[in-house]
Amino acid sequence: MKRTPLLATLLLAMSASAAAHHGWSEYDATRPQQLTGTIEESGYRQPHGYVRLKTPDKTWLVVLAPPGRMENRGLARDMLAVGGTVTVAGYPSRTKPAELRAERITVGDKVTELR
Repeated sequence: MKRTPLLATLLLAMSASAAAHHGWSEYDATRPQQLTGTIEESGYRQPHGYVRLKTPDKTWLVVLAPPGRMENRGLARDMLAVGGTVTVAGYPSRTKPAELRAERITVGDKVTELR
């Protein structure tokens, strides 16, 4: 049977995909934070959207939910426009001092739960 190369290819593709996605354990759920700032950059792409958020202290990389979840919950791409002000609540990275995994984001008067 010639299934071994196909199976090996599928397993390799699945492991590469899993390696590209980080685990949530790298964020410290014992240290919730809330940040308010100005969006300097945003991305609405897989596996997670993001905003680069300028706060008074520093600029943060805020990891958001996947685009499909954000759209399903009413957070459209244009709501994350550069120059906009947002508030995010989430957990800081254990290893990257300027990264936060957002649990919720507030844009104007709209609060969107991301997890």
